[in-house]
Amino acid sequence: MDNNTPASGGFKGGLGSLFGGGTPEYSNTELAGVPLTGMSPLSPYLNVDPRYLVQDNDEFILPTGANKTRGRFELAFFTIGGCCITGAAFGTLNGLRMGLTETRDMPWSKPRNVQILNMVTRQGASWANTLGSVALLYSVFGVAIEKARGAEDDLNTVAAGTLTGMLYKSTAGLKGAARGGLVGLAMSGLYALYNNWDHLKGTSPSHY
Repeated sequence: MDNNTPASGGFKGGLGSLFGGGTPEYSNTELAGVPLTGMSPLSPYLNVDPRYLVQDNDEFILPTGANKTRGRFELAFFTIGGCCITGAAFGTLNGLRMGLTETRDMPWSKPRNVQILNMVTRQGASWANTLGSVALLYSVFGVAIEKARGAEDDLNTVAAGTLTGMLYKSTAGLKGAARGGLVGLAMSGLYALYNNWDHLKGTSPSHY
């Protein structure tokens, strides 16, 4: 019986090697003499060095020629949608405030509730339309300037904000367009300053 034990072990090892699952077996005494200088201890659950499991850089599969950050065209959808939702929320609160103020002399009844509800829906739709239109103009100008210049920097942001303000207030004449352009220039300039604040202070920006 003892003579068949090595043979059976060799037969199992041969089948294991044939199917790629055979691994040599070592005793604890043999492994005790293996030097581990300069090596981190292996995981008891995975037969790999844990150092290879830690990645210092992002491991994303990107199409050929694609950037790691989203461009203005991809961000345009988020910008427009976010501005519409923000405008609707602000308009709803403003409409509720105005409705309660205008109907404060009326008793709580169905006509007062209807009037407050009409004010809320009217103000919410108006503010959502306003901020959505501004975001649409800004995104269109931003994408067009980026494609025309072939670069993406803060100059595109400031130019798009200025042109958006001028076009949005163009119905008020030259003075209105000029005031709208100044407002757009100021807001886009503050946004660009906020994005580069860490760079201006000489510290590396934090990424979340």
